[in-house]
Amino acid sequence: MAFIQLYRKKLQENYTFLNAIFESRNIEWGIVSKLLCGNKIYLKEIIDLGTHEILDSRVSNLRKIKAIAPNVQTVYIKPPAKRSIESIVKYADVSFNTEIYTIQMLSKEAQKQNKIHKIIIMIEMGDLREGVMGEELIEFYGKIIQLPNIEISGIGTNLNCLSGVMPTQDKLIQLSLYKQLIEAKFNIQIPWVSGGTSVAIPLILKNARPMAVNHFRVGEALFFGKDLFTNQTIEGMHDDVFKLFTEIIEITEKPNIPTGELGENVAGNTFSMQDSKDLSTTSLRAIIDIGLLDMQPQYLEPEDPEISIIDASSDMLVIDISKSKTAYKIGDLISFKIKYMGALYLLNSNYIDKTIA
Repeated sequence: MAFIQLYRKKLQENYTFLNAIFESRNIEWGIVSKLLCGNKIYLKEIIDLGTHEILDSRVSNLRKIKAIAPNVQTVYIKPPAKRSIESIVKYADVSFNTEIYTIQMLSKEAQKQNKIHKIIIMIEMGDLREGVMGEELIEFYGKIIQLPNIEISGIGTNLNCLSGVMPTQDKLIQLSLYKQLIEAKFNIQIPWVSGGTSVAIPLILKNARPMAVNHFRVGEALFFGKDLFTNQTIEGMHDDVFKLFTEIIEITEKPNIPTGELGENVAGNTFSMQDSKDLSTTSLRAIIDIGLLDMQPQYLEPEDPEISIIDASSDMLVIDISKSKTAYKIGDLISFKIKYMGALYLLNSNYIDKTIA
């Protein structure tokens, strides 16, 4: 059976690296755990790192975190759905919000549960996902500031997740100006200005972050050490906290061109014959025990550089091992480095074992 493995020491070293960066700049930060898809084994690993705050987009995952570590601050990082209000107030200490009606419901539910529920007001800054429009922010703030059992802990923005808009210094300065505007208008102090996710870390490393931006939400950089501006690994970090292992279940020399009338395969693709010379060629193909039900091939990179991925069906992945210097046999493991979205697919699959090394 295929399995994904988390390397504890590499995770710890990535955490220590990031924590030193944030602490030296007086920045608060939390770990975004949504990649882990609520896996209790892995959730415990990030709790054991010593983090005081975990953020997730699934309330069921926050419930598991509270069961393991009740004192960890939990943050729900998307606008709450109406039918989830009760559980969000119960399991999330903080939630990200963009709708007055939703915040009013949170207020009523927090009163029922005799709790103070903290909120972050998300502001639209160009990526066109969630966020209050800037010109409506003051009026919006005025309508929620006196709601009972609601504590406005800060403002924030989300960039790069939908349209690919990058968190430049100018964007974060603009976010800082919104803080100043609100504080001056309402004579209050805003504790948090949440400047974004892993994609903003290069700005921090260059000391290009406005000082008012004092909170970040980090997931991808922790698990993959990635600089999302350059797509390179941040120097001093590991890009292989996770690794996928799959087992070979067939090895056979086969033609490179299918025979017979061609139609769409299970993924809706049709085979295209690129080069007529391939008609007479063959390759040594191996089938491994993972398929589209668990992953997408474009997010996997074989650790053996001489292996190439051919294609996948629902439960099997076909690879070309013709050029490999390793004499593979049935039962051998093929390992892969994984990209962020690849790990998300794998960790969400009930058919992939999750282990720790």
